[in-house]
This record gives sequence, C-alpha cells and structure tokens, in this order.
Amino acid sequence: MQVKQLIPKIYIEFFYPNFKSEQYISYLSFISAGFPSPADDFLDATIDLNKHLIKHPNSTFYGRVTGNSMKNAGIDDGDLLIIDRSRNHKNGDIAVCFVDGEFTVKRLKVEKDCCWLVAENEAYKAIQVTGDNDFQIWGIVINVVKYF
Repeated sequence: MQVKQLIPKIYIEFFYPNFKSEQYISYLSFISAGFPSPADDFLDATIDLNKHLIKHPNSTFYGRVTGNSMKNAGIDDGDLLIIDRSRNHKNGDIAVCFVDGEFTVKRLKVEKDCCWLVAENEAYKAIQVTGDNDFQIWGIVINVVKYF
C-alpha cells in the first residue's frame, strides 16, 4: 500500500498582465549604496515595469502567494510572483506546479528517475513526484514583487 504525501496548502491567485495601458512611473536611475548622492539629477527617468520585467508577454502571468513554505527563498505570504510559462525548467528553478489538482510553488530538484518539489522552509518535507501524481510544471518564477 502506497502512502500519499500531503502537499502543504499554498493558494496562488493568478492575474494576466495588462500591456494595453502603458503605466510609466518615475524612478531613480542610480541609488548609491555607499555615500549619498544628489537625487535631483536622476528624477526625470520613467519606467514601465511590465515592459522591464516581462520578456514573454503572451506566456507570463502574475500570481499572489498564500503560505510560507518558500520563506527562506524570499517568497512570503502575500508576495506577487511573475511566472513565465515559456521558460524551460531546470534543476534548482523555483516553479509553480500543478500537483493532484492543486497549485504549489516549490524549488525543483530533478534527478535521473524522479523529481522532487522542495520547500524552502524546514517545517515542510520535500515532495517526491511519481507516476501516480497528476503533475505539471506550470511555469517558472522569474521575479518576486514583495508585499510589505
């Protein structure tokens, strides 16, 4: 008899980026991490974060995270993930996966004969993906927008 491992509950709410409305905001082009510098010279620059952060608009989504299994990777409850579905996955990537009817975000550990979904929180065990699981790597996390 095989015991099925429970997946920690993490809910991800998905959003499509809106590329039709250009939203340019002011930003400081150089911020010194050493000695302070006058900021007035750099205030004229603007940036559209959708265009700056997203390389594949037709395959990129936002997802808001609920849960803390990835806290040691800097992904906290309420953070917004930028997920690219066109990227090929590799060992060590942080991926949004669909496992047995639920979405989860975990680090991929790809081995010769199996795949593991590894939490970045010592309170959670790694999940071994087998042929018995309904499993799909849905997309690769390319950026995290912090929620404070």
